Amino acid sequence: MKKFIALMLSVIMLLAFAGCSEINNNNEESSSDDAGNTASLTKITFALDWTPNTNHTGLYVAKELGYFEDAGLDVEIVYVADSSSTTLCATGNAQFAIEAQDTMAAALTGDSPLGITAVAAILQHNTSGIISRKGEGIDSPKGLSGKTYSTWDSPVELAMLESVVETDGGNFDDVKLIPNTVTDEPGALAAKQTDAIWVFYGWGGINADVQDFEYDFFFFKDIDDVFDYYTPIIIGNNEYMEANPETTKAFLAAAKKGYEYAAQNPDESAQILIDADNTGSLKGSEELVKQSQKWISTQYIADAESWGVIDADRWNAFYNWLNENDLVENDIPEGTGFTNEYLN
Repeated sequence: MKKFIALMLSVIMLLAFAGCSEINNNNEESSSDDAGNTASLTKITFALDWTPNTNHTGLYVAKELGYFEDAGLDVEIVYVADSSSTTLCATGNAQFAIEAQDTMAAALTGDSPLGITAVAAILQHNTSGIISRKGEGIDSPKGLSGKTYSTWDSPVELAMLESVVETDGGNFDDVKLIPNTVTDEPGALAAKQTDAIWVFYGWGGINADVQDFEYDFFFFKDIDDVFDYYTPIIIGNNEYMEANPETTKAFLAAAKKGYEYAAQNPDESAQILIDADNTGSLKGSEELVKQSQKWISTQYIADAESWGVIDADRWNAFYNWLNENDLVENDIPEGTGFTNEYLN
């Protein structure tokens, strides 16, 4: 949800990016292997949605353990702070990127929808929800009535919050909305800067555990199945994937191996992520990374038949809800925005 406003601004900037963008359908360049021999690898740029975190671990594992190279790929993982991953992918500055189904919706509607498609689910279920101080009555949505909630002021975010509060018997009009400027959720709650914050449990909830902060939490998906949408997801540039279907399949097969390894080896995978972080954002948070990895490794595949698979019914249900609540410029038809065809 933090990327919603950034995404809207990025769509406005799309033409500027497109003017300098070039999708190279062959996209091959030479690189050297450990023996000093030259091998021809297909270059792939992958854009992260945020600084490195445990949503991304499987990608770093695939790179570190040579799964991408074995597939004939030279994958560069990038984070560009002043641009959205969606725009980078849509303009061809990255062939693949990380997004989320909710924020992706804006890119699929309007007069000029962006040329992107979701090709894999990183997590099988929506792990987001509301965290609050323990014992203050916000262990379910109706408890937000009369309390302060930190918001990004996104229409989708607020519509979801209103839905779960009203469904649970509360009054959304009684929720006090304040701007979300929180960077440390447990710290902000402990200081009583706010009463409730939207977090992803695998990071925000685990961070509270690491800080030994007592809290209440509820998942949106537990209140209404329609909110069990896909977040985060891997998206691909449509033009690139159509021109390079085998490369797309090879990339996803290697990424799948990385996430399968992370699911079975959380400790080793957490260290790979820590060592690979070149942004400095994980420095001092090593224990959080390890504990987060331990929990989120159970979520990569969860109850799915295999990593990456997107269930059409769940995907369509959420976009139908957006349509019914007039939260998108134009209705999103069922089956729009995702495919499983590149997964092996």
